[in-house]
Amino acid sequence: MSFIRAKKLHYDYLRYTEEGKEPEISHAVTDVSFDVEQGQFIAILGHNGSGKSTLAKHLNALLTPTEGTVWIDGKDTKDAEQVWNIRQTAGMVFQNPDNQIVASVVEEDVGFGPENIGVPTEEIWKRVDSSLQKTGMTAYREHSPNKLSGGQKQRVAIAGVMAMKPKCIVMDEPTAMLDPNGRKEVIHAVQDLNRREGVTVILITHNMEEVIEADRVIVMDQGHVEMQGTPREVFSQVKRLRELRLAVPAVTLLAYELREAGVDLPECILTPDELVDELTKD
Repeated sequence: MSFIRAKKLHYDYLRYTEEGKEPEISHAVTDVSFDVEQGQFIAILGHNGSGKSTLAKHLNALLTPTEGTVWIDGKDTKDAEQVWNIRQTAGMVFQNPDNQIVASVVEEDVGFGPENIGVPTEEIWKRVDSSLQKTGMTAYREHSPNKLSGGQKQRVAIAGVMAMKPKCIVMDEPTAMLDPNGRKEVIHAVQDLNRREGVTVILITHNMEEVIEADRVIVMDQGHVEMQGTPREVFSQVKRLRELRLAVPAVTLLAYELREAGVDLPECILTPDELVDELTKD
């Protein structure tokens, strides 16, 4: 079985208004199926309300399906006895790092998770050292998180999850509150963990530039999976993405407009270097 597998996943939110009335049902996720192999970098795109964040919460059993099944490393998220193991397997990083940082010193915050799951003290400090190094935050280990930039705080949050040694990190719009430099810091740290450590990454975002290096992109709309493929396959469908109220990377859009104007260019260009190479060919 795949490392992560969703099969015919449905999730409904119930909204209760007045006592005695039937709850209003909102279909947040409808008939979603996909597989993720260990070590892959998967990006999930969609505008606000598309169901992508609801889907993310199923990947470490914060939510369980109304219908269908989600397996994480072979464990059914609806099995209450497996929830503890699932949450150690798939760590979660949210939009706002302040919601995940609990200590007044960076190194203590990174060690908080391992301490809670009973890791011996000597091993905790080894994990803290390793996680800070992997996220580029060793120099800030004795700093107060309150004195860090948004990007640095998010890297501390990632380090705290990494210290628990998950096989997978699920990131729900981790750069939404950051400036461009902060976004670059976080995405580079995540890409490095994926490539060097083989950590499976599920990145939920609406920022197209962040997913160019992904192995696969899943596009959601109104709770459904509307598109699925490599970044090149997905971003080549500019008209369809616009119909879904999504943009494409700026350089891809520029290449598309040039092609529409008659310039001889390939179907999908993802990086500025690719565009320059194509435009300067003999």
